[in-house]
Amino acid sequence: MKTLLMGPPGAGKGTQAVILAEKLGIPHISTGDMFRKAVKEQTPLGVEAKRYMDSGQLVPDEVTIGIVRERLAEADCVNGFLLDGFPRTVFQAEALDDILTKLGTQLDVALNIDVDSEALIGRITGRRMCRNCGKPYHVTFSPSKVEGRCDVCGGELYQRDDDKEETVRKRLEVYNTQTLPLLDYYQAKGLVINVNGNQPMEKVTEDILAALKK
Repeated sequence: MKTLLMGPPGAGKGTQAVILAEKLGIPHISTGDMFRKAVKEQTPLGVEAKRYMDSGQLVPDEVTIGIVRERLAEADCVNGFLLDGFPRTVFQAEALDDILTKLGTQLDVALNIDVDSEALIGRITGRRMCRNCGKPYHVTFSPSKVEGRCDVCGGELYQRDDDKEETVRKRLEVYNTQTLPLLDYYQAKGLVINVNGNQPMEKVTEDILAALKK
């Protein structure tokens, strides 16, 4: 199944993608993970991408589309994939259509996780990450045992620049102006399935799987 996972920043796409990829037996393709790896390794792409990510802007299309094109051409995507974080604009969606057409395939479904904006801000700004081992935490939903310290390695917990409130609000603004039109694009193709993301993680997963079975 060729699946696109949609929804605003903080909707839980990454969490659901990991679960769904395992249950469906298809690779989870996250452009966000690709960019963060490049940033950590300080590659030329990573340095450029970080400048956009820290200010809440989208990484330029030519960079993102190139990464996705190479990834979808890999052997493990032949029987399906779960795209997370791409496309984010109608232009990227059209580029994705072109990529898939050349690969002799097409999208089966666009899953949209819908979540209230203020709830999203609370979810994102509460995220913390260990500076040493990278283990994720949340100050409300999954806090560390010792405040500011990782349970695994004792490393310092920090808040990513793109998780700070000012940047989060900018990211949501960018999403609303540039990414929401994607819903219209995929609605016109009859591919959109809407899922209520204002529920416990397990219930969201259950609703997604039920929708896919239909």
